[in-house]
Amino acid sequence: MRTLTSPIQRVFDWKVRGVRWVEIVGCVLVAVMILSVYVAKAGAAREGSRIVELEREIADNRQRVRLLNAEAARLEQPARLEALSREAGLEPVAVKQVTDAHGLVELAPEAEPSPVVAAQPAPAPASPQAEAAR
Repeated sequence: MRTLTSPIQRVFDWKVRGVRWVEIVGCVLVAVMILSVYVAKAGAAREGSRIVELEREIADNRQRVRLLNAEAARLEQPARLEALSREAGLEPVAVKQVTDAHGLVELAPEAEPSPVVAAQPAPAPASPQAEAAR
């Protein structure tokens, strides 16, 4: 006697070479999930190594900034600048040299006027008849 089976039951009972196709699909899905977890884990490891590299570069740059700030502070020391200015023959500004914006005109040296050079007149263009006579 043959019993009527539902279409869903027939799908689950369908076999390929003795193995139900549902089991085959299940194994394929498990393999796909394992592969995707492996790919995600490898990507995360790459990103982790990149983050470590960037953090190391940031630490190196911070160290360089500290060194440059220390060097700038050393170069800007007033005693050092004073010694350099003495070696260069510079002196402190005299009180009579201090002025405001309106007094700058009085302190500016008079510029000597530059000599005016007269322009030479341009030669007159030669006529074609004079050229032919030559």
